[in-house]
Amino acid sequence: MPFLSVGVIGAGAWGTALAQVAARAGREVLLQAREPEVVESINRDHLNSLYLPDVPLEAAVKATADVADLKDCDLILAVPPAQHMRATLTAFKPYLREGVPVVLCAKGIERGTDDLMNEVMAEILPGVPSAVLSGPSFAAEVARNLPTAVTLACHEPDLGARISTTLATATFRPYLIDDMTGAEAGGALKNVLAIACGISEGKGLGRSAHAALITRGFAEMVRFAEALGAKSETLSGLCGLGDLVLTCSSPQSRNMSVGLALGRGLTLAQALEGKISVAEGVESAPAVRHLGERLGVDLPICNAVAAILAGEVSVDKAIGELMTRPLKTER
Repeated sequence: MPFLSVGVIGAGAWGTALAQVAARAGREVLLQAREPEVVESINRDHLNSLYLPDVPLEAAVKATADVADLKDCDLILAVPPAQHMRATLTAFKPYLREGVPVVLCAKGIERGTDDLMNEVMAEILPGVPSAVLSGPSFAAEVARNLPTAVTLACHEPDLGARISTTLATATFRPYLIDDMTGAEAGGALKNVLAIACGISEGKGLGRSAHAALITRGFAEMVRFAEALGAKSETLSGLCGLGDLVLTCSSPQSRNMSVGLALGRGLTLAQALEGKISVAEGVESAPAVRHLGERLGVDLPICNAVAAILAGEVSVDKAIGELMTRPLKTER
């Protein structure tokens, strides 16, 4: 049996798109937004005028500014930026009913703790049933009802199947796995690697360099995930390779667009100026580098991106250092 009502915390582009998915699947949907103008726009005009202004929303999508209003929902989708997941779950904790599952829909690693989102949740909401939703999915395309396949990772098969049934539509297809760590590792690293691909594109380095970055970036992703205890085969799926290919191949990706600006000579501040949506890779890159060092994992591309973002090295120097590393076998 599907969950009948879905609460979505976070009315950015991705949260709004997932609210659309749940509404199309026939669920009652309540979408929580921080901005009063977004709440008003959704309830009055069936539009998220700030984050998805050109996408008409389903009539079943209702909005609220008060997270407490989600207390009666049967399933919660937590869709804040990764760096705000801890505060979001803490704020909702007093209103979460016993047994109500929470699906983590943010992709990133928390700065300062190096925690994945499921580790943050285990600390804030111990014992609460959970899952991770990840995979190749541009919010605007999902919101417009274009075909999308994603990964739903859950340690409990029955719960995972029930969540999948709740969200599945003719155009939104979840594939179920049990490796939450692998799903999160893939989602976090692909954002950092997308910045690298954007830099390559912005510098005009060509398609060969682009393909090399995706391929060697995927090798980093697998090494990183395995060091965390994930299954290597998880990263060959939608939440790893699939998401990497999508995010690294289109300036529609917020992370790739930041890299494009850096590759064209802009500063990070200039690259981020005027953006209302979060490029998760910018915040996750330092945490990825720090966690990789703790785990003893070789992450040359991710480390180069972190160094560029921190102003420790120029784009040209980082590229030169990557290309002149000691020669090695591919595997």
